[in-house]
Amino acid sequence: MKDYHVNIFYSDEDEGYIADIPDLKACSAFGETPNEAFAEVLKAKESWLASAAANGKPVPPPEYRPVIYRVA
Repeated sequence: MKDYHVNIFYSDEDEGYIADIPDLKACSAFGETPNEAFAEVLKAKESWLASAAANGKPVPPPEYRPVIYRVA
C-alpha cells in the first residue's frame, strides 16, 4: 500500500522540527523532535483527509518520491 511522503526538517526560525505532506496542500505540523513532528503530521493527515471527505473535495493520490538522506 502506498502512503503519502513526509518531509521532516529543522527550522531555525521556529526552533523545532516541521513535518509536511507535499501531496496534501497545507498539511504540516510542528514538534520539538523529529518523532514528535512526525506523530503530529500523521494526526494532521487524518484530519485533512476527513475534512476533504466531509466536504466532497478530491483527495490526491500519493506520489512516489525517492528517499534522500541528508546527514549534517
